[in-house]
This record gives sequence, C-alpha cells and structure tokens, in this order.
Amino acid sequence: MAEYDIRDISLAPSGHEKIEWVKYNMPVLKGLSEEFSKTKPFAGVKISLSVHLEAKTAYLCEVLADGGAQMYVTGSNSLSTQDDVAAALADKGLSVFAYHGATDEEYNRHIEMCLSQKPNVIIDDGGDLVGMLHTKRPDLAEEVWGGCEETTTGIVRLKAMDRDGVLKFPMMAVNDAKCKHLFDNRYGTGQSVWDSIMRNTNLVVASKTVVVVGYGWCGKGVAMRANGLGARVIVTEVDPVKAIEARMDGYDVMPIAKAAEVGDIFVSVTGDLKTITVENMLKMKDRAILCNAGHFDCEVDMSGLREAAVECKETRHNIMGYKLPNGKWVNVIGEGKLVNIAAADGHPAEIMDMSFAVQALSALYIVKNHEKLEKHLLRVTDDIDDEIARRKLAAWGTEIDSLTDEQQEYLSSWDVR
Repeated sequence: MAEYDIRDISLAPSGHEKIEWVKYNMPVLKGLSEEFSKTKPFAGVKISLSVHLEAKTAYLCEVLADGGAQMYVTGSNSLSTQDDVAAALADKGLSVFAYHGATDEEYNRHIEMCLSQKPNVIIDDGGDLVGMLHTKRPDLAEEVWGGCEETTTGIVRLKAMDRDGVLKFPMMAVNDAKCKHLFDNRYGTGQSVWDSIMRNTNLVVASKTVVVVGYGWCGKGVAMRANGLGARVIVTEVDPVKAIEARMDGYDVMPIAKAAEVGDIFVSVTGDLKTITVENMLKMKDRAILCNAGHFDCEVDMSGLREAAVECKETRHNIMGYKLPNGKWVNVIGEGKLVNIAAADGHPAEIMDMSFAVQALSALYIVKNHEKLEKHLLRVTDDIDDEIARRKLAAWGTEIDSLTDEQQEYLSSWDVR
C-alpha cells in the first residue's frame, strides 16, 4: 500500500472514473504513456510534484509512473485538491500527501512530506517546492537534479532567484514554452475562468461590464471570452505596451480606481498583490462580483476586506458576501483563490494535454542532461515544443506543409537577391 495522507481511500472509484475521462481527451500524453511504458526512461528516478491535484494532473502522474518514476504527489492549492482523485492515485500505488481544505499548516506539512523522499526531479506550480527547498529545507535539495515550473507566478520568482544567483539546481521554464502559455494561459484560462464564474453565480454575462485587471496572456484569454459572451470589457494595466494591445483589441482601458465605479464583474490576472484594494471595493456597485485568476490569493485584498467588512455571509456555494461600511456588498468567488480551479475543474483536458506534455518531456530532458546543466532558469527547447505541436496536430488528423529545400535555403541566407 502506498504512503498517503488523504482522508478517505474509499473515494478512489470516482477518482479513477475522472482520470479515465481526461485520459481519452489527452492524446499527446496518452502517446507518451505508451512509449514510456516500453522504454522506462524514468526508471529509478524520484519525482516530487506539486500541481493542482485533479484528474488531469493525476494522469500526468500516471504517465510519469508508467515511465518508471517513483512519484510523490501533493497539491498546489488547498481548495483545488479533489479527494477522490488523490485517493485514486494512492490506490494505484503512488505516494500522495494532500486533501481538500487543508489548513496552511497542513498544506506546508504536505509540501515537506512530498520533498522528504529526496527527489531527483521536481515539478512545481507556483514555486512552493522550490521555495521550501531554498528556505526551510535546503538539506533536501542535495539530490535534486532539476525541476520544471508550470505557471507565470513561479517563473517570476525563479527569474529573481536566477538573477540573484541563489538557485541550487536548474529549473525549466515550462510556462514560457510556446505549447504552454500560448494555449494554456490564453484559451485554458479564458474558458475555465468563465466556466467557474457562470456555474457559481448562475448569472448572464451578456450586457454586464467586466473589468480584467492585467493583460498578459491569461488576461487576454479572460477578456476575449468575456467579449464573446457579450460583455463590455474594461482592461486595467500598468504596462503601457499591453495597454495599447488592449485598446487595439477593442477594449476600454482605464485605471482600476475608475473601473471600480462601473464594473459588474472583476477578474484579477496579474500575479501581483493587492491589485483590487478595499479602497477600490468601496467605489463598486452593490453586489459587485470579484474573483482572482492569478496563482496566489493575494490579488484581491482579502485580509483588508475581512477587516473592513461589517458583516459577511455565504451568498451562494463558493461565494462569500462582505458588507462594507458604506452599506454595499461585494461577492467574492472561491475565497479570492484561483477561481477556475478553487471553484471549478480548471482548464479543459485538451489544453492541459499540451501543457503536461511539456512537463513530461522537460522532466525527461533533465533526467538525460542533468550532469551538464547549469544552475539557472532554462528555456524549454524548440525541439520539445515542435514535437508536442506535431503530436497534437496528428491527433486531430490535421496536416501542414513543409518547407522545400529551396525555401529553407532562402530563409537561412542573408543574400536574397
């Protein structure tokens, strides 16, 4: 029996069904699983993983285990862990340290338990594994060959660590791979955020004014889908170039202080803290809806809101209402945590098929090359991106053209006369 820290192993049957569902819709990972099962490229390799623990993540864990890896698994958000999925992984013999609704203390204990096996490779989502290995438990970093980071927030921190020369092992910037951020961040976040908002509020989006805070790839996806659903979209930004992009994409652009007065639904997608403050909330319409689509729960100032509120109550499942001193209410989905995974099922399986294929092949790249990799933040190679893209197109039955020798020579020459 696997070592695990979940609440009820009897939940496993429903978890297995969820994993089977996504498996059918993740053909790139399925193909890698078939290959890994034969070649066992991860034989004898210990992998510790901290990613939102739901069915798609579970299938990535199974694919790595099929390749011979010893898997140690935890979540990257206490509200996104699905107990039946965690139970299913434990039932299959993987070591799982996670359960839904863990306290901060319990969550950190799970992270440490996941690392206590002295992994060779880590797969991170937001930097919790890396953070603990560099602060509280640097002794556990000795056996780490390298790691892979899933999301923008984690990359921001890794860039700072790389700049300061403190990284103890190489990290692959999975989020920056083309087959990750161009699709996961834009189409995945765009769809799953609105899936969460609509299922939890049961309100129409058409005719409403939606304020998107931040216009990176995730913000672009949220704005695009809001526009497609019939909303008026306002973008707030600090980057002048991204603000121009938003204007040219057809959206209004203004400071958050002005947008607060007219918005009906607010979605923060920045990776920074306090992008929506209590001061902003005091300007909002009564019953405005707030949510966060960034990795950590600090974008909407929840601590300030709880302190300022004169009353709070659950207004719907996954929604807390806070009455402000001016008598108006604001409604926050998913406690200000990552809305599409804390209060829904996260990105579609077809999207995560590519993202997790990048994780799997990046982990394999570390295993094959760790002895010569430097302790820096490394980009995912073009070969990995191209291989995943071609596998995805093949799964769709889509063919593309190839350059002729003459065209290739023309593109590689400086003398084109």
